[in-house]
Amino acid sequence: MNKYENGLKIREAVIGKEASKLVSDSLADIAPILDQKTLLEFDEAKTRNILDMKQREMITITTLLTQGDTSNQLNIHIQGALNVGITRDEIIETFVHCLPYVGFPRVLNAVSVAKTVFGKNKHCE
Repeated sequence: MNKYENGLKIREAVIGKEASKLVSDSLADIAPILDQKTLLEFDEAKTRNILDMKQREMITITTLLTQGDTSNQLNIHIQGALNVGITRDEIIETFVHCLPYVGFPRVLNAVSVAKTVFGKNKHCE
């Protein structure tokens, strides 16, 4: 298995096959290189084996929250966080922890995205 195939396998395990396909499809006709780079990142992260996927997804959702205007990516990675075993409470606490550093608007926006994702995942309540 090459690095792209391994990266795809890991990405599908983290964010789900449907979301992974949506990412690939959204980039296919305009910037397929970005999809390939994403796959390489998943492969490289796993093969370095320093941080586990739970830690990586927590860092990812935190980074997305701090940037603002990242609801599409937050949607994917909040689902990814749930998929790798981060609980609903841990996700919300991560966002609450960011409040003094990034402010109410970004935290409230991230919580709004989380609420939507949680609504699609009744098992996480």
